[in-house]
Amino acid sequence: MTGLFDERIRALASESPFTGPETLERRNGQAFATRLGANESVFGPSPKTIEAMARVAADSWMYGDPEQFELREALAEKHGLAAKNIICGVGIDGLLRDLLSVACAPGSRVLTSLGAYPTFGYFATAAGAAIETVPYTADFRQNWQRLTERAQELRPKVLYLTNPDNPTGSYHDAGSLQTVLADVPDDTIVALDEAYCDFAPAEAIPPADLVRPNLLRFRTFSKAYGMAGARIGYVIGDPYAIAQFDKVRDHFAVTRLSQAGAIAALADVDHLKRTIAEVAKAREQLAQVAENLGFAALPSATNFVAIDLGKGGEDCRKIAEDIERRGVFVRRPATEFLNRTLRVTAGTATDIERFGKALRSAVNRLDS
Repeated sequence: MTGLFDERIRALASESPFTGPETLERRNGQAFATRLGANESVFGPSPKTIEAMARVAADSWMYGDPEQFELREALAEKHGLAAKNIICGVGIDGLLRDLLSVACAPGSRVLTSLGAYPTFGYFATAAGAAIETVPYTADFRQNWQRLTERAQELRPKVLYLTNPDNPTGSYHDAGSLQTVLADVPDDTIVALDEAYCDFAPAEAIPPADLVRPNLLRFRTFSKAYGMAGARIGYVIGDPYAIAQFDKVRDHFAVTRLSQAGAIAALADVDHLKRTIAEVAKAREQLAQVAENLGFAALPSATNFVAIDLGKGGEDCRKIAEDIERRGVFVRRPATEFLNRTLRVTAGTATDIERFGKALRSAVNRLDS
């Protein structure tokens, strides 16, 4: 019966590249007291978002507007663009899947960093593409210079970059993107994942009106806007490129609730500012936790902090699992070199205190 399905898909792991906390809770027979492993915003969505979604809940018997007209107009106004420069989808994940389905054919090549957001690789494999990777630098940064050089050699269909980066939290300045765009082949699509751009310093993010035929910029409401459970993201790009998404996307995937909530979120600028401030404070607290235990917190422009434990991958795995057993959900990157770190979402003071105690106990147990 295995012949019923493509061998590329059969070779993939059955689990998502990110095992969900609910799965871990069922597996371990206990609920997490603290949830700091998925980079959700523990500070929640705007009250105006909740109100807007509640208002339209009774209308959820109807499909959402397949053209996402009001939301795209609101996003266009925010970014100083036209609605034809924007398409919305089921988070960045869904939009990446759509991109790879329109850009790639069996045998196409795509290029990314070794250890970058792994879901991209799953979707690339499903599209029949061959994945080429470039390692991170010794200071835990994506090597954009080497990626650009490799793109010149390979001429991949897609070059996938993240800025700020997941899982390290680092960022490149806006000028670096201009260099990439100037040097990569014109027939390579630069897919720039900007999921964490709201937390980044101004010099990291190019103007929203930076539009090129081969540049697609992916953004989300899951992080700073606190709407991870609503599953909504969008792409900014050249109108011709955006039109290709329309040919393959699930036109009814973005629900009425999600569209209404996102429009309200965009309007509540004060809530966004408060969330960004809370995240900045939490990053400092997490860095202090790391320093108190003799570890290094990597500089972060996101809503998480990667903590370099300075140990081998197996020891880090044991520490992460011990923390998990103590009721705190965190992530440990799986790729060699990056797997010496823990990625911890910026949480409340109580969340961080619990994490700090769990980390200290786990390290003491490993060293005893």
